[in-house]
Amino acid sequence: MSNKKIKRSNDGMVYSTDNGFEINDFEFEETETLPPAEQKLNIRLETKQRGGKKAVLIKGFVGTLSDLELLAKKIKNHCGTGGSIIEGEILIQGEQVQKVKIFLQGLGYKTNNI
Repeated sequence: MSNKKIKRSNDGMVYSTDNGFEINDFEFEETETLPPAEQKLNIRLETKQRGGKKAVLIKGFVGTLSDLELLAKKIKNHCGTGGSIIEGEILIQGEQVQKVKIFLQGLGYKTNNI
């Protein structure tokens, strides 16, 4: 996956008149990837700032960026939809909460709907 898929919240910042202003880039904290049985992923359906379109957000993954990208790819293929990684969260397009939850549980992840 290319770096274009990883979006930061400050991409729209052009100029600030504040002399002490600093851009705080989001940095994904890479640690050794925990086994699925030791991870608890939070799944949420969201429509905010998406023009009324629904998307599933998956938070709480602990591991390397490459493993996060691989998991996102597996979920997108399973759901047959698009998605991306935004600030360490997997975003899956559409109202796919149950499908995502069942798939993740099948891989051994613990899930929690929020």
